[in-house]
Amino acid sequence: MTKSTQVYGAGQTSQTESGGRKIEWVRSYMPVLNNIRQRFAEEKPLKGLRITISIHLEAKTAYLATVLRDAGADVAVTGCNPLSTQDDVAEYLCSLGFSVFAKHGEDMDSYRRHLVMALSHRPHLLIDDGGDLMELLHGEHRDLGIALIGGCEETTTGISRLRSRHAAGKLLYPM
Repeated sequence: MTKSTQVYGAGQTSQTESGGRKIEWVRSYMPVLNNIRQRFAEEKPLKGLRITISIHLEAKTAYLATVLRDAGADVAVTGCNPLSTQDDVAEYLCSLGFSVFAKHGEDMDSYRRHLVMALSHRPHLLIDDGGDLMELLHGEHRDLGIALIGGCEETTTGISRLRSRHAAGKLLYPM
């Protein structure tokens, strides 16, 4: 998949500066993550890995995406909730060359389409919130999970979905 410099569906609002200021503010209050970023930027432990992130797309999580990229990963980002996506932050990530698939207030069809577009990245690793990526990869979009090594889930809801699959012997990859 080629890199995108566009927020799919975000409408080019020229909020890039605002998003950058938010991420810079977050960076200034995360000394531990900054130390990890500095070390990983030199070592590149994630070089060659593709990571798809589906989380609340705001400044803190966007900063995490930049740290993962600095560690060598090719990162695609989508929101996990259309109402929590901050378009200025998404637009700023696009200005840095990230593939971003999210828009504040999008309808459920657009949200689902964006999840699939992010999975088209054919990730090795997932960071999921709510288990929506996991459900797609266990359903009609199994083909997009061929390279998947594993991932992590942030929420109780997502963990419940994972446990159900695991108990049924239907969890296709470690989470």
